[in-house]
Amino acid sequence: MSKFAHLHVHTEYSLLDGLSKIPKLITHIKDNSMDAVAITDHGVMYGSVEFYKEALKQGVKPIIGMEGYITPGKLTDRPARGQVKNHHIILLAKNLEGYQNLMKISSIAHLDGYYYRPRMDRELLAKYSKGIICTSACPMGEVGQTLLGGSYGDAKKVASWYMDTFKDDYYLEIQRHEFEKWIDKATNQEIKTHLTEMKNDESKWNEGVIKLSRDLGIPLIATNDAHYIKPEDAIAQDALVCISTGKTMGDTKRMRYIDAPTFYVRSPEEMEKLFPDVPDALENTVKIADKCNLEITLGKWYFPKFSLPEGVTADDELMRQSRELLTEKVPDYGKETKERLEYELDIICKKGYAPYFLIVKDMVKWANEEGIIT
Repeated sequence: MSKFAHLHVHTEYSLLDGLSKIPKLITHIKDNSMDAVAITDHGVMYGSVEFYKEALKQGVKPIIGMEGYITPGKLTDRPARGQVKNHHIILLAKNLEGYQNLMKISSIAHLDGYYYRPRMDRELLAKYSKGIICTSACPMGEVGQTLLGGSYGDAKKVASWYMDTFKDDYYLEIQRHEFEKWIDKATNQEIKTHLTEMKNDESKWNEGVIKLSRDLGIPLIATNDAHYIKPEDAIAQDALVCISTGKTMGDTKRMRYIDAPTFYVRSPEEMEKLFPDVPDALENTVKIADKCNLEITLGKWYFPKFSLPEGVTADDELMRQSRELLTEKVPDYGKETKERLEYELDIICKKGYAPYFLIVKDMVKWANEEGIIT
């Protein structure tokens, strides 16, 4: 059994940010003797089905999730440019209910909350929290930003709200990207300064998160915010970032992670070396993986429910209406016509399409009544 599971992973579906292709990601997980892995793309769930199928195919447990954006205000708020504040948040589906709630959150964030990013708010998150595991995410999370802002007391209030909402399914996340190893290797002073700031911020964040864990009794998890599979992939991922931000790779003032190419899918052994003082943060990733047991039925149609009298099925109603309309439209129909109708109905009902036909018929009827040409 693996001692660690990656629960903060971006794939190519984190557009112009994540590099990892799903088949190669799953193969890498398996090659490094890990039993499970999560997908947590930025604000979207586009890759969920491909990820789910590929993981099962290779014998790895799939954990479907998302790194969403939560706004401190209402998701319908539209603050002035430059005043937009979105925090990162990791959400993982424990089961089918959690997966369905995750899809609802993602859909509403896009349809009602989209403003530069697909955003949720606390009200939406609390409404659809069942079946979901939540983590505080990276330094860009609400807990992280509050800690970096210098207010431990406010960070404590933030973490307490999430703990009250998710109960035993809320975890505090820590990361260690070894920025200090790359400072001396930097040849440019601006890059040195940037790496030093990142190192200091990460250290301050980690210290605050560990203190919160002890004070509030919220378990820790260790992650690596993986955006590519191997260290040598960092250059290609950096090119994506440049395309996304409209900058050149030689620009030393832009958003840069290439200067510390550590945002990859580390092995369990590497993670153990990074977190020797908090072994429970590694163990808890496996506990979360054990909690997540999602089974998705694929290859089946799911139609909206058509309102029917009690005890009447969609098949019954389609057959009744079809036979009545045949008599009405073709009063003197023959045996061949009758057999053809029954043959068509048999195929439609066997395929489970009866609700679809009833819904389309109802839509066409309404359109005709409203004078809309169909």
